[in-house]
Amino acid sequence: MFDDRRRHRRHAINRIAKFQTESGALPRDCMITDISKQGARLFADGVEVPDQFHLLISGDKGARRQCQVVWRLGGEIGVNFVVPDRG
Repeated sequence: MFDDRRRHRRHAINRIAKFQTESGALPRDCMITDISKQGARLFADGVEVPDQFHLLISGDKGARRQCQVVWRLGGEIGVNFVVPDRG
């Protein structure tokens, strides 16, 4: 049995988002498949995603989160938010 080591519950959202590097390059598309207060799982197949970037989340409140990649598996990417959501 796998041990779930997450501190915060993840929620499936399947929402289109964009990521942008610090260099100011144009934002690129990705998909957020699930999210928590501390991080998210993204899908970005065929796109090079740097180890650190800003995630631009569309929606009611629209958010910009600084991310650090913690794992990669094909087109899937696990990230921690550098400053976790306080909400």
